[in-house]
Amino acid sequence: MKTVEYNFFVKEMSCASCVSRVEKALKKIDGVIDVSVNLATEKATVAANANVELETLMAAVDKAGYHAVKITEQNASGEEINQQASIWPIVIAVLFAIPFVLPMLFEPFGWHLMMPAWLQLILASIVQFGLGAKFYRSGFKSAIALSGNMDLLVAIGTSAAYGLSVYQLINGHDDHLYFESSVVIITLILIGKWLESRAKHQTTQAIKALSALRPQVALVRRNEQEVTLPVSQVQINDIVVIKPGERIPVDGVIIEGSSSSDESMLTGESFPVNKTVNDKVTGGAINGEGLIIVKTTAILADSTLSKIIEMVESAQAKKAPIQRIVDRISAIFVPVILLIALITLLIWGFITQDWQQALLHAVAVLVIACPCALGLATPTAIMVGTGVAARHGILIKDAEALETLHNINIVAFDKTGTLTVGKPELVEMDIMGTETPEQILSIAASMQAGSEHPLAKAILAKAKQFSYGQNITSVSGSGVMATIDNIDYYLGSERWMKSLNAYFVDMQDKISEFNHKGYTVSFLAKQQSEDKVVILALFGFSDVIKEEAKTAIEALHQLNVKTVMLTGDNQNAANYVGQQLALDKVVAEVLPQDKADHIYQLQQGDKQVHHYKVAMVGDGINDAPALAAADIGIAMGTGTDVAMHASSITLMRGNLFLIADAIDISRRTYNKIKQNLFWAFFYNLIGIPLAALGFLNPMIAGAAMALSSVSVVTNALLLKRWKARS
Repeated sequence: MKTVEYNFFVKEMSCASCVSRVEKALKKIDGVIDVSVNLATEKATVAANANVELETLMAAVDKAGYHAVKITEQNASGEEINQQASIWPIVIAVLFAIPFVLPMLFEPFGWHLMMPAWLQLILASIVQFGLGAKFYRSGFKSAIALSGNMDLLVAIGTSAAYGLSVYQLINGHDDHLYFESSVVIITLILIGKWLESRAKHQTTQAIKALSALRPQVALVRRNEQEVTLPVSQVQINDIVVIKPGERIPVDGVIIEGSSSSDESMLTGESFPVNKTVNDKVTGGAINGEGLIIVKTTAILADSTLSKIIEMVESAQAKKAPIQRIVDRISAIFVPVILLIALITLLIWGFITQDWQQALLHAVAVLVIACPCALGLATPTAIMVGTGVAARHGILIKDAEALETLHNINIVAFDKTGTLTVGKPELVEMDIMGTETPEQILSIAASMQAGSEHPLAKAILAKAKQFSYGQNITSVSGSGVMATIDNIDYYLGSERWMKSLNAYFVDMQDKISEFNHKGYTVSFLAKQQSEDKVVILALFGFSDVIKEEAKTAIEALHQLNVKTVMLTGDNQNAANYVGQQLALDKVVAEVLPQDKADHIYQLQQGDKQVHHYKVAMVGDGINDAPALAAADIGIAMGTGTDVAMHASSITLMRGNLFLIADAIDISRRTYNKIKQNLFWAFFYNLIGIPLAALGFLNPMIAGAAMALSSVSVVTNALLLKRWKARS
């Protein structure tokens, strides 16, 4: 049966236990295959059979005590859903809390500023049931569902402190009131949630920045008139006019004009890229100094920018494997905390017979136990890591890829178009006769004029570097044989030269040298006499190694990553590239269908290392099986769509440095996840025993709980300082 994926927002979640509850409710629906709920983005991603309807899923969320919201064009960025909490409840709570805090601060100095009991009751009631109403609503829904969340713990804890104070007040013991505990705890938690909301907003900046690149209108030429249309109405093959300084509204090909394109927000390329007729342009980039006319090649939904946003959103919505540990803990967290609080109350009560103090210790346990930090630890780091990677031209498909990438031991490369430029160049020439290099190139270029063969283009490109190139004229001939100034010239392979009985003079060493370097060798010869053909020169063609390839390989070695090249090219050519780049291993003459088998062999490792994590880097259709077989497939964005779809990571530029950058940001993100989980568990593992043993005042516990969530999100935001090598 066909599988579909649904995405929608889930409001009113407060912690990891909420996430667990929503996921459990959705998984109960027949036909649901997989569920992932992200606390940081407040988004649910559900894979289900086609017969499952979105309304059914959303109804299950509402029944669980939360609020599901459809994703529309208006709220797709999450702005309307994840709006930062208002500051006003915080201001009111602080103003109400100050009269409770000041007496505690001045008491050591002999100043007694405590308010009358009746005024404490009024202020505390407003905070408890007015500003704290959200905790009761959420906690009640959680309890009805026989589950638990952070809000339930807060509601029970503060109600206990408030209720004890009311009890004391009724019995005339107004010198032992604990209203300040409930008021200050609620105030601190509200402050913490507001700071958390503010920090979470910063984690979504990557998506917001990418979405902001979408122009709203385009100047389209139709029926010999220029009309301004919404970008959504632009069709494929429409002619779009883009003025200097404007943001390019569509993906397309330049059919008139030339300019430069600032693609930094899309690819991370820091310098503008020159564009002219037949060059592709990408929607979202900024047109430079020239007016260009572009023929549209993709509508809005299929544009490069839309695909980038979709990939980043997907990565941020999915869970990393390490999150499963947190999910298992979160499912039982609240019930366990409630049990610990009850045990604390009973033990302290029966041992000391001071049930008031016992209740306060139990309140401290309830308040400090915050599963919120656990829920935010992984997704916030993933969001910031994938966001900063996208800003530098590294698109990560999902959180699992980001987590797997940090363990990569080997990076396997395709050669052509990945480690090399992807088109042959004339790199070396050896002249046997008395002609000058200029004369030899002029003859060869004249013979190749008009040819579309890659080697012909290489000769013509070389010839244009010299002033004589402009004097080259096309001559009649048969492509590689031409008559120039009544002399017959031949340009071709060694085999053809031998069939012509060409005269080879002391050139075997040079031929062997060219072959050893992996060059494609061509010979230029002329008819010296009726029965004698002599070699004038031999040309060495090679697919030139990318300028940054060597230092990029060195960067991988610095990360303790081995490098391997898998290529269908001949052994000599492969060995030469391997030696130039100091690759750890070269495997040549590999058929496209066999590359996946070689990836599998690399993964098996050797006797010392039983298994390697292998990343495959490629850019062509023939690389797709190997990209899919690798633990991580990395596609060069300059390559084909097939390679990009088969890969886990796409590099928007052909710069090989991005591979080391991708591994580096993965390792840093994974370290942040581990740090966040450490702090989230640390707060609870240290705080709960201290509270149970009576060493924590409930207000201090509340401050610690609020701080835990804020510190986790803030730690993740430090990833934004990461800088790419490229």
